[in-house]
Amino acid sequence: MSLSTARSFLSEACYGEQELDANSALMELDKGLRSGKLGEQCEAVVLFPKLFQKYPFPILINSAFLKLADIFRLGNNFLRLCVLKVTQQSEKHLEKILNVDEFVKRVFSVIHSNDPVARAITLRMLGSLASIIPERKNAHHTIRQSLDSHDNVEVEAAIFAAASFSAQSKDFAAGICNKVSEMIQGLDTPVELKLKLIPMLQHMHHDASLASSSRELLQHLVNSYPSTPMVIVSLHTFTQLAAFSLIDIPKQLQLLLQYLKDDPRKAVKRLAINDLKLLAKKAPHLWIRENTQTLCECALTSPYNSLKLGMLAVLSTLSGTIAIKQYFSNMTGSGSSVPPRLTDLVKLAQECCYHSNLAVAAHGVIVLSNIAVSCPEKDIVQLEQDTVLGVESLLMLCSQDSSPSAQATLKTALTSLVKMLKSRPHLSQSAVEFLLGQLHLSCDSSRVLMCHALAAIATHLPVLGDGMLGDLVDLYRVASHSSTGKQQELLVSLATVIFVASQSSLSSDVKTVIKQQLENGANGWTVYRIARQASRMGCHEFSSELYQSLRTRVASEHFYFWLNSLKEFSQAEQCLSHVEDGDYSGAMSAIAEALRSYQKGIASLTAASTPLSPLTFQCEFIKLRIDTLQALSQLICTCNSLKTSPPPAIATTIALTSGNDLQRCGRISLQMKVCMDEFRSLAARYADLHQASFDADYATLRNVELQQQSCLLVSHVIEALILDPQAASFQEYGTLGSVQTESEYERRMMSVFNHVLEEVEGLTKKHPPVSYLHTGCLCDAVIALLKVPLSFQRYFFQKLQSTSIKLALSPSPRTPSEPIPVQSSQQLTLKVEGVVQHGTTPGLFRKIQSVCLNVTSVLQSKTGPDYKIPLDTKTNEIEQRVEPHNDYFSTQFLLNFSILGTHTVTVEASVVDESGTEWKTGPRTTVSVKSLEDPYSQQLRHQLQQSASQPAPQRGAYSRF
Repeated sequence: MSLSTARSFLSEACYGEQELDANSALMELDKGLRSGKLGEQCEAVVLFPKLFQKYPFPILINSAFLKLADIFRLGNNFLRLCVLKVTQQSEKHLEKILNVDEFVKRVFSVIHSNDPVARAITLRMLGSLASIIPERKNAHHTIRQSLDSHDNVEVEAAIFAAASFSAQSKDFAAGICNKVSEMIQGLDTPVELKLKLIPMLQHMHHDASLASSSRELLQHLVNSYPSTPMVIVSLHTFTQLAAFSLIDIPKQLQLLLQYLKDDPRKAVKRLAINDLKLLAKKAPHLWIRENTQTLCECALTSPYNSLKLGMLAVLSTLSGTIAIKQYFSNMTGSGSSVPPRLTDLVKLAQECCYHSNLAVAAHGVIVLSNIAVSCPEKDIVQLEQDTVLGVESLLMLCSQDSSPSAQATLKTALTSLVKMLKSRPHLSQSAVEFLLGQLHLSCDSSRVLMCHALAAIATHLPVLGDGMLGDLVDLYRVASHSSTGKQQELLVSLATVIFVASQSSLSSDVKTVIKQQLENGANGWTVYRIARQASRMGCHEFSSELYQSLRTRVASEHFYFWLNSLKEFSQAEQCLSHVEDGDYSGAMSAIAEALRSYQKGIASLTAASTPLSPLTFQCEFIKLRIDTLQALSQLICTCNSLKTSPPPAIATTIALTSGNDLQRCGRISLQMKVCMDEFRSLAARYADLHQASFDADYATLRNVELQQQSCLLVSHVIEALILDPQAASFQEYGTLGSVQTESEYERRMMSVFNHVLEEVEGLTKKHPPVSYLHTGCLCDAVIALLKVPLSFQRYFFQKLQSTSIKLALSPSPRTPSEPIPVQSSQQLTLKVEGVVQHGTTPGLFRKIQSVCLNVTSVLQSKTGPDYKIPLDTKTNEIEQRVEPHNDYFSTQFLLNFSILGTHTVTVEASVVDESGTEWKTGPRTTVSVKSLEDPYSQQLRHQLQQSASQPAPQRGAYSRF
């Protein structure tokens, strides 16, 4: 019963539980540990990793590990093995053990057992704890002794522990190196044991002399023991040691290439290839031209496809790095007249592009396309043609084959093609025509991949969209009606390419074709994905119809409200698409109609949120959109006020007497200043939303940036046209046209920005403010912004990365409403601990480099005497940055509460990513602190009060003597 209760505690996937839940779960597991049945004890032990994952704070982890240590000390070998597995699974939590000495003492007591299996499990346990006890001399001594044991199980465990400690401790590595060397070279050591001892040498990299001696030993082993297993293990250890020590990588490259070239054994060649690939990823800049040339020669002469595939994999890794440029620059700098396409590398790639083995052909295409992208400009035309022909032949070969290997090759070829077309856009037209022709002949899974490639090409070069639209619609019309997964995926992919190609202006015929296909063979999820893509590409009328059809097909009211809100947002954006240039009243009525739909949508969106899915970003984004539309409508009204309320006849006189030139424009100047402040406030709110969206993808963040820039643009235009034309500068906006755009929405927004700035710059030089030309220019800018359909990016619908921070403060109050008492003469040490919690794909877009903790305290109520208090003594404000280790961080703050009364302490966390950008992710935690008067000060105050209340003695005639 107790274990089922513990499982129910640990199975809930939500965060923010009370401390009582953690204690309850630990108590239930403790009951299982103290059970008399072995099965229940084992079940309790294996539940501990879930407990650590759910409550990852030191106070609980310390208690749990001490209980596990008791089980390890008193239980049988099977229980010890379970505890060992739990410890190895919970490696990231080991540093949170507070009583390390007590924990190790309980575990270490088993090492004196007469059972060699128990000693072996203890050694492996010590090896798993090496990260927290790297310098424990008793552990070092025990491991050295156990290496001389006569029991094979114990010796293998000692080797594991020795390797773990060598990786962590420089002293242990230096001390054990000689013993390991003696055992490896000793004649009485079995070969199997030598093969297990040799990998330990890869950890001997703590200083240069240790690494040098290990290299000499490995070199001796390679030369003295030519058997295949010994050479393989020694070479791989050699490579690992070189990768750690870095300075020996060039020598290791030469050694591996020598074995690849001269050793006839396939196993050794395969090992050399794998190690070369590891070094190609680790240090491509250390590959000189001779190394790459030797690898090419080996690949050209190798008769085995498996080995050729491995060598090409190394070359494809190198071809995307600086090594390929070094290969060609060294060749041209040495006075050689050989053109790039006649080098061995290009010959090899061209030969492999048409190889019968699909994997070899895929790597050949990667190498050739990377060369074409990074090759010197001379002789590039022939290389481009060779690359395109190689890719096309591979596409024709793989497009009709639905096997996994063919699909993987097809994906590789299409990725290489898209990468090359981005740097060589003049090849795009012929490539698109070839892909469209091949679409009709391919299987469904190949069509999906080709559609992805076409969408990427059309996004980068939108001018090609019109040409591919007809073929895509014809293919959509004849798509089969099966409900298989690939067929559903094809419907989504084809619809996405159609949306990209049509550039947010779908014709009625295209809509009809897509709707008919969706009615015939599409499930609800497919329809939702297509509607989502339509919202992303700005086809809001079509997406609104699809959301409308889906609302009643879901099983939850939260999903109903979510789809209803999406339908309302699409309808709102559709209202704005009918705005025409110069029709200012029509623009205001369109905004009013859109705002009605947005208000309905935000109500549905609020109803769709749940505690587990609060939809914070979506709600804030829509609120900002509503406020932006209201501000744009207000700006048009303000511009119209020049007609309804022009400046009075004495406005010029008022301006001269007041010295404020803006008074000459009448009341519109004050209204424009209000509008400008409103748009600047909106831009600041967009910046806050951007800063709070740590988990958003790059396209979503760019979308938020564009909204912010549009608000800044409008405020700048108001200032440049009306408020301060002389001080307005357009130089900081001059580079907008040269920015590389990644989507159609971004391209259209940048075009609007440039057009508006050109118009404003021309107007400010010709006419003084304020005239109908100025207000007309402002209204035209508003309409130009409204005519760009809003893009709802991925993060609005889908969260691919999830990161949250959980804080724990100590001391903590007994109850949430009770303040923490502290004496005014003392300082409070506030300890802040935190854990970083991730979703299924941590670090997909950005990773946490450090956590910034900001602690502030504010005096809420004062209980002491009412005299004037300096402002700096009322508050504390401290900021610290800490780097999480294994997703855990801890730091302390020293706070001063010299003023008697109740203070509110706020701890706010934000994260800093690898590029140094700070993100306001939260959380924000508050505690109350009550500053009390210390007894000594209280006693002094009472004495002063008593002395002040006693009457002063009368001055008499004798008092002067």
